[in-house]
Amino acid sequence: MKKMILVSAAIAAFATGALAQQSTVNGAVGGAVTGAIVGGPVGAAVGGIVGAAAGTAIDPPPERVVRYVETQPMPAQSVVVQEQVVVGRPIPQQVVLTPVPEDPTYAYAVVNQQRVIVDPQTHTVVRILN
Repeated sequence: MKKMILVSAAIAAFATGALAQQSTVNGAVGGAVTGAIVGGPVGAAVGGIVGAAAGTAIDPPPERVVRYVETQPMPAQSVVVQEQVVVGRPIPQQVVLTPVPEDPTYAYAVVNQQRVIVDPQTHTVVRILN
């Protein structure tokens, strides 16, 4: 039984990764459905929890924020960090962020020659623009 629960949780976590970009509700529902298919009621519960956690971690910014950041001029020099810049992970606190005037819940920076949109409170990357 424990093995079935662990397998259900692993499959649900993998399957809900694609849904994480949508929202918390989609993540929870997607995880519950996947978990139920694989592991029955227990799998549904585990999948729902995993899906909700994944969905909350990475809500994409509104399109108006993306457009704003895309239209800003690139600085002469980009901040260079050793860590790989990944959606869902914070960038170093010493990276100076520029607030998005239309939506102060987002900020951006150019790190390793990439524009990144971040949550200014946590420095967590929510989108990388190429």
